[in-house]
Amino acid sequence: MSELITAELVDLDLSAETKDAAARSLAERMVTSGRVTDLEGFLADIAAREAQMPTGLDGGIGIPHCRSEHVTEPTLAFGRSASGIDFGAPDGPADLIFLIAAPAGGDADHLSILSTLARHLMDETFTGALRSATEPERTAALIRGDEPEAVPETAVPEPAVPEPEVAGPAAEPGPERDAEPQATTDAAPTTPAAAEAPASGAPTEAATDATPDATPAPAAPFRIVAITSCPTGIAHTYMAAESLEKAGQAAGVEVFVETQGSAGFKRLDPQLVADADGVIFAHDVEVREKERFAGKPTVDVGVKAGINRPAELIAEVRQKAAHGEAGAPARAAAPMDKAADAGDGFATRLRKWLMTGVSYMVPFVAAGGLLIALAFAIGGYTINKAPSVAEHFIWTESASWAALLFQIGGVAFGFLVPVLAGFIAYGMADRPGLVPGFVGGAIALTINAGFLGGLIAGLIAGAVVMAIQRVRIPPVLRGIMPVVVIPLISSAIVGFLMFLVIGKPIAALQKGLTDWLSGLTGANAIILGVILGLMMCFDLGGPLNKVAYAFAVGGLANPNEGSLKVMAAVMAAGMVPPLAMALATTVRSRLFTKAERENGKAAWVLGASFITEGAIPFAAADPLRVIPSAMAGGAVTGALSMAFGCTLRAPHGGIFVVPLIGQPLLYLLAIAAGTAVSTALVILLKGLRKPSPTHPAPSPADDEAEVTVAA
Repeated sequence: MSELITAELVDLDLSAETKDAAARSLAERMVTSGRVTDLEGFLADIAAREAQMPTGLDGGIGIPHCRSEHVTEPTLAFGRSASGIDFGAPDGPADLIFLIAAPAGGDADHLSILSTLARHLMDETFTGALRSATEPERTAALIRGDEPEAVPETAVPEPAVPEPEVAGPAAEPGPERDAEPQATTDAAPTTPAAAEAPASGAPTEAATDATPDATPAPAAPFRIVAITSCPTGIAHTYMAAESLEKAGQAAGVEVFVETQGSAGFKRLDPQLVADADGVIFAHDVEVREKERFAGKPTVDVGVKAGINRPAELIAEVRQKAAHGEAGAPARAAAPMDKAADAGDGFATRLRKWLMTGVSYMVPFVAAGGLLIALAFAIGGYTINKAPSVAEHFIWTESASWAALLFQIGGVAFGFLVPVLAGFIAYGMADRPGLVPGFVGGAIALTINAGFLGGLIAGLIAGAVVMAIQRVRIPPVLRGIMPVVVIPLISSAIVGFLMFLVIGKPIAALQKGLTDWLSGLTGANAIILGVILGLMMCFDLGGPLNKVAYAFAVGGLANPNEGSLKVMAAVMAAGMVPPLAMALATTVRSRLFTKAERENGKAAWVLGASFITEGAIPFAAADPLRVIPSAMAGGAVTGALSMAFGCTLRAPHGGIFVVPLIGQPLLYLLAIAAGTAVSTALVILLKGLRKPSPTHPAPSPADDEAEVTVAA
């Protein structure tokens, strides 16, 4: 592994007057060192990055940087300008210029070093040593961390990268900062603000008199979780993290940062997020898995604000927390739907991969399916035989409009299997998995392997990419791996397997499943309805719910009488839990807390719209009574829907697509019966509960009472 920077990549007398000239001068040194293969192409990539956002920072620092296919290995060049060069920083020109170059694929070890360097640029001692350096060799050594004597004794040692920090990403890709949260936590209570915090929460005088020997425990410091990210994920991402953490220490606040950088990211501990008092997003690209932070006081700014004014951001989020401001409401998670720990077993990871594909597939299903359903409502079930609207469309005829909706919906629905496969592979291997996943999904459609083919193609694509990523390759090839090598090899392997090895058996299995659904009658259909109803209501939008829904939606790709009955049963059963909870809070309001009664009002609309998650707040508070009640009602509704022969061509919509349902009155009767069963059971079970001495039964007058589960 080559050194990140050498003496040949240092220019202590940079004579350039503009940022473009400075970038060219330093890039030429990279070309001479064999680190860049195409000077003009690399400079074009730098210019494109500069166009997104200026790379000048307060303190006289410029950090032009980019990821480029013309870079063979992560490289850093340093230039020092006597007159200063304008990189767009608010405080004026930069005299310290760092040109950071990373290959398009990124290398986890080197990117970790780059990120560490970027964070050290926030240290004035380090930058002061660079300004006073006189020899290129010593300057390069200082940047690499090989020159500790260049830093005064009073300074914190900078910027050596400990071996574990470099080796960490090799074991698990992503810039790790395992030791930092602990360091922040340990330091925070020693700050003046942390020491003063107990005053606001001190015991009353009476309490003090009653326990004269008791020493009040210090109040926990204010805790913030933050996300930092920038378009390239190399420099600003980590500098913002360092800046926020230092400002937090100065303010007596615990700050834990998740850097969503170029080499991936390591998620903050879910418990840490749950316990946080506020959230800061300092980002210039979309925050990944943003829903984790829903419902908390949030400050959302660009990444440079995290670097330049961290203290203001911390003060702002503390002010929002003091005023009770919050972000979008958090979706309550049922106990069985919580994220697993980092050491997930294979079964847990498989479930997450499959759910990733299903979650990205659902919008295509909803859009395409509803458009097709509307087309049938307007033009009848023969509209699927209409000619292409591109060749024949009459503006004044409803049949033409129906044909238009049908054909648009058909195109959207056609993405169902490729999107499922593509995002299953994405869940396994991140972005490199998308191309082979989509290719495998498209092949599944071509050979009539359908939904099952897409599911298996996604798993194969993800596995192939993960295997390729484990192969050690020469540094010269790293830049082209993500854009050429991985898509080429993985697509070829997935295509070969799908066309010639496993495609035909899967297609035969899919045909058998379709034929089985077509022949469902009598008791078999009712039993399937019961099973689907139980699955829809067991985890209220969780994995089992999604499996049942995906099974029903998969049948719509090749609709027949049996698959349309399955879709109707699934939607009907999924509407029952929130409707039952809404009815129960209306009929026996004294059994529920004030918050639950308010949730009950919203559950009417959610249930009617086929949003099963509307029952989650009730299940989270009292799972042993709510979930069995919901499952019983869902099973009744699923069985009745199948027995009545109700059909549905729309994959979503709730009561708003009742006109498109076969046997609509009987369908509503099935939903009403299941809702009544669930309501009666939950009221009965809650009524049998014996209130404990410390947790009295909730009543309308007791707005803050808690719903507890009897032992």
